[in-house]
Amino acid sequence: MQKLIILGAGESGCGAAILGKQQGFDVFLSDNGSIKAAYKAELEAEGIEYEENGHDNARIMAADLIIKSPGIPDKVQLIKDLREKGTAIISEIEFASRYSTAKTIGITGSNGKTTTTMLTFHLLKTAGFPVQVGGNIGFSYARLVSSPIPPHSKGEGDMHSTSSPSGRGGVGLFVLELSSFQLDDIKSYRPDIAILLNITPDHLDRYEYKMENYIASKFRIGMSQTGQDSFIYNGNNENITNYLSQHSFGKAQGIMVKKSLFDIGILRYPEYNLEFNLKATQLKGEHNWFNAYCAVKAVLLAGVPPGDVQRGLDTFQNVAHRLEYVAEVRGVEYINDSKATNVDSVFYALGAMEKPTVLILGGTDKGNDYDQIADLVRQKVKAIVCMGKDNSPIINYFGGFGLPIIETFSASDAVAQAAHLAQAGDCVLLSPACASFDLFQNYEDRGMQFKEAVLLV
Repeated sequence: MQKLIILGAGESGCGAAILGKQQGFDVFLSDNGSIKAAYKAELEAEGIEYEENGHDNARIMAADLIIKSPGIPDKVQLIKDLREKGTAIISEIEFASRYSTAKTIGITGSNGKTTTTMLTFHLLKTAGFPVQVGGNIGFSYARLVSSPIPPHSKGEGDMHSTSSPSGRGGVGLFVLELSSFQLDDIKSYRPDIAILLNITPDHLDRYEYKMENYIASKFRIGMSQTGQDSFIYNGNNENITNYLSQHSFGKAQGIMVKKSLFDIGILRYPEYNLEFNLKATQLKGEHNWFNAYCAVKAVLLAGVPPGDVQRGLDTFQNVAHRLEYVAEVRGVEYINDSKATNVDSVFYALGAMEKPTVLILGGTDKGNDYDQIADLVRQKVKAIVCMGKDNSPIINYFGGFGLPIIETFSASDAVAQAAHLAQAGDCVLLSPACASFDLFQNYEDRGMQFKEAVLLV
């Protein structure tokens, strides 16, 4: 019996452990930190051995196969030792793909992954396709492959529902959001349809601070595709087009999406003689029109009838914490964009704003370069509210813009200060450009505290 050792006991690791046991592996799961109670209970119910708060290095080094959590960087000494020994290390995405015959739509990019993934899923589900969604959001790919009905809810509504039983390969289609970390350790996984939305600087600390390494990681999504597969990519993103001009890439049918194919909420598909209207949908701003264009193209390739596409667009509810409308209070609109953890995301958020904006920025700075949003701040922002333990990077950069800048250290205080600065007809936008871990558990916690504070204004 092959020894499968899984490093990391999050959703990815626990899903892989369950699938590994089903496939006859001798499974052991190891986490250097504590394991959530729900996951421990699940592992115990499945009879899967585990350890927490440290690694049994000798046992791990004896593994036949390692599945590494996407959160563990290659610079960790244990990973270096395993690679030096020649132990096979793969991602949970790779592992799950080996035990599913279902087709997949894989979606990656620095920004817009979640919206595009959920829209693609919604369009397929609305059209009656047997489909499930997961990967970097919701349930792990391995869990979805291992179980027709995931055993516990993660609070994502019915996003995991399917119109036919899934089981191992029984579902017709998986829609997967894929991060660069998940792509780093794939070997042969190939999506039938890949979408590469954009590439902008992010997570460079994991890539030796070399943009070319990060770009190469994103392009791994299509490295194993065949001539029967499709690769949808952003023809207006220089990092993508430059890479394609310098590298021979894959065998898939390349489908370039450019801004000329959509404008003012109209998506045009001349190859099908079709147009779709986004004016009545929740998808606001050019970046969301692009995301929608890619999602629609993917589902048309998957065989969704055009009438079902428009119906799906009209009924789509945007994901939480991504340009999420919260409320209008005394004529001021409040928007929760807590998932905007980098400057590029804030660029798109500000681009979608049509009212004078009080912008809430701040958190754990990743070495942000705010030049990208400087012009938009001058055009659209009337005041900045900082929300973080160390607001000096924001204050230092925007201090000369002639805007009111207020420091706060909690969501409730940030909302109160923003409400004081805003007038009827304005918008308060939480779009932090930073990670959330200085004051909050994660970006969801930050967004929820923002929404709760808005309801108390």
